[in-house]
Amino acid sequence: MMDSFRQKNIKRTLITVGLFIGVFILNNAQAQELENSLLWRIEKADIKTSFVYGTFHLLPQEDFELKEKVKRAFESVELVVMELDMDDGNMQAEMMRNMQMKGGMTLDQLMTKDDLKLLDDQLSATVNLTAEQVNTFKPFMVETFLLPSFIEGTPASYEMTFVQMAISKTIAIEGLEEVSDQINLFDQIPYEKQAEDLLDILKNRQNMEKLFARMIDIYKKEDINGLYQESLDYFDEEEVSILLNQRNVKWIEKMADFSKEKATFFAVGAGHLGGELGVITLLRQAGYKVTPILE
Repeated sequence: MMDSFRQKNIKRTLITVGLFIGVFILNNAQAQELENSLLWRIEKADIKTSFVYGTFHLLPQEDFELKEKVKRAFESVELVVMELDMDDGNMQAEMMRNMQMKGGMTLDQLMTKDDLKLLDDQLSATVNLTAEQVNTFKPFMVETFLLPSFIEGTPASYEMTFVQMAISKTIAIEGLEEVSDQINLFDQIPYEKQAEDLLDILKNRQNMEKLFARMIDIYKKEDINGLYQESLDYFDEEEVSILLNQRNVKWIEKMADFSKEKATFFAVGAGHLGGELGVITLLRQAGYKVTPILE
């Protein structure tokens, strides 16, 4: 059963990892007001004109829209760079190597029997897994298995759409970080805290469904400031630093390196765009002209 799970769900799981990291966590500092746009042009004398687009990693097909301005930007580039190289053939094995908690910790040490039963029921209904099969997994990773169940109908992914578009144009795909970089972030957050967050999702499904609906509505309006405001309370300050701010800072140098060589289309979770330590502000501070593309 686990072999089947790996093959069918590995990329969806990686996308939902990015969903939690990239959309729901935003900077607690006062954010600079940004124009309502998910697509921004990046310019500087020593780079080739590039673009950064804020994605919503997983959403209902009926809410998915790829606007003409995005298609035009994509047509003008020579390279696609996402948070991860979603076309990497080693992704599955790398993910499985990093999913387990360290120090021999297990979920049955962090949760009661009743909570494990609730987890077992929801896992079985969502991905045909049992709590026992994920007993050694980091709680945050278990959360990602459950997230698609909050999406009505067939889920759609901007990342996988961009992968398909890149392949059709024979454009190379790269990543800003490795699978292990993302998953191992959660070794810095106590497993006990992760287990509490997992239980909150298990026991408050209606709240999560409402949150998803609000976030998607704001995303469709390209309202970066609204996404920022909606997400302020989701993680504490330390988690925001680990999961968002530190990553954004590291990405800026990598984005510079990629765009010096080729005109690049960067696609990252929309939550990474806003805030004083968001990608747009950091790029501007580094001397780049970053302009919203409104139409």
